[in-house]
Amino acid sequence: MLKRILQRCWASIPGGIRLKIIRSTQKKFTVSVAAIITDSSGRILLLEHLLRPQRSGWGIPGGFINFGEQFEDAIRREMREEVGIELSDAKIVRLRTIGRHVEVMFRASTDDEPSIGSREICSFGWFAVDSMPPEMSEVQKSLVREILSKHDKSIV
Repeated sequence: MLKRILQRCWASIPGGIRLKIIRSTQKKFTVSVAAIITDSSGRILLLEHLLRPQRSGWGIPGGFINFGEQFEDAIRREMREEVGIELSDAKIVRLRTIGRHVEVMFRASTDDEPSIGSREICSFGWFAVDSMPPEMSEVQKSLVREILSKHDKSIV
């Protein structure tokens, strides 16, 4: 009986207010996209990013999604903005959480030659998997090797 009364009360609250109530009781989080991007030779694109939290700025390209933006649209936008490339065959291959952060990882390829298009990017390079920058995070190196070893498998 009490459950039905609570359900009716809840249902009588306008949708926007219900959404605000739900969101106010949840912890906030951020969401980003990243991609392991290969060229026709099988090399991976890495960016030296000014704003990376690690000692080294080298790592997998990516960025935060905008409000209302879809994941694939976000990774394509980030790559156009940061290095001026278009992606082919973008597939979600991994989701991971890091504290209050959710990262959506893609695998993609490109035939385009990157060029720096953002003040956030110091440089870029195409690297063989066994020749990634030595100062790059071991976590990211491991992630690259793992995703490339699974080749064409996607999770969606």
